[in-house]
Amino acid sequence: MTSAETRPDAAPSPAPPPPSPAVGPTAEPGPRPSTIQDVAREAGVSRAAVSKVIRNAYGVSEHMRAQVTAAIERLEYRPRVAARAMRGASFTLGFEIPQVGNDFLTMIVDGATEALADTPYQMIIAPLGRDQKGDVAINSLADRQVDGIVAIAPRVDPAWLERVAERTPLVMIGRHDRSDRYDTITGDDRAGAEQVMSHLFDLGHRRIVHLTIHPSRPEPPWAGQAGAEPHVVRTAVYRERMTAAGLEPQVIHTMFDGSEAHAATRALLDSPDRPTAIFAGNDTLAVGVLSAVAEAGLDARDVSVVGYDDVPIARHPLVSLTSVDQSGITLGREAVRLLLERLAGRTESVRYESPAVLRARRSSAEPRQA
Repeated sequence: MTSAETRPDAAPSPAPPPPSPAVGPTAEPGPRPSTIQDVAREAGVSRAAVSKVIRNAYGVSEHMRAQVTAAIERLEYRPRVAARAMRGASFTLGFEIPQVGNDFLTMIVDGATEALADTPYQMIIAPLGRDQKGDVAINSLADRQVDGIVAIAPRVDPAWLERVAERTPLVMIGRHDRSDRYDTITGDDRAGAEQVMSHLFDLGHRRIVHLTIHPSRPEPPWAGQAGAEPHVVRTAVYRERMTAAGLEPQVIHTMFDGSEAHAATRALLDSPDRPTAIFAGNDTLAVGVLSAVAEAGLDARDVSVVGYDDVPIARHPLVSLTSVDQSGITLGREAVRLLLERLAGRTESVRYESPAVLRARRSSAEPRQA
């Protein structure tokens, strides 16, 4: 019997398709990513042991940790975030900040980054949009299954934060709350503001204006006690000290932007009863105040300026801003420390308060006329 290939009347067989470049005989497959099983085999331990080392769990000996770590480095193993999240750990921490471009917030983030340097955790930063609220960013981080959250959201409802902390370890910076479920970190705002007022009074100032950001709600009668925002605490101390000295407090509210502080200061300088000193609620506002003072051809003996936070620009010799140092680096570092403690099993709440120290520089001086 003649085969189809040799019969004269048979239709020719179709030509085989050309090999795909991606799977052709000459294509070389890329290297397969290492798996947790590969690491276990390389280290000579169980897969569960590798998982414990990666999670930094209790009960892991230093010898086993060294074995597994060395195997991870040799195989360049990178655990998949999604897979880790399904197992209950993503090794990512969320960090919510209210704005980008604020030097004090940058100091806090730098401190947090330092604290994470020798850990398996990575940090996701979620800045707020101009019209967003803090709960939006915190929710966004929680939806991404981060293992824990550090947030700087003084205007978010404490009761809502309690509910968030029930399911996600949480550390709040810049809140004087008393919580059973989340940790809080602040500077000693009362002591810092007291030092500012004592410094200005000692120099001989009496016409002192306090320029600060708008509070999220009216200043309560307990402002300056636990539960208040930092700026509210500082404002309360200013009012108390001015009233105790028999002087009339004058508080001007602006937004976070230094340009508004600049405009507000220009209006103050044009007033017939110009202040001899301005206590700014933070250094961003203080730089705006200094700019307006300089543009008016005045110096520290005409209008002294004191800020708060002691950001790097405050120490620049051409700025030389008197400011309150509450160590932003330390606040960020401590926030991460507390969050890692939470992840390791601590359940009781901690309230950490960083000392506040006034750094007197050339932006404050004795007034030419009291």
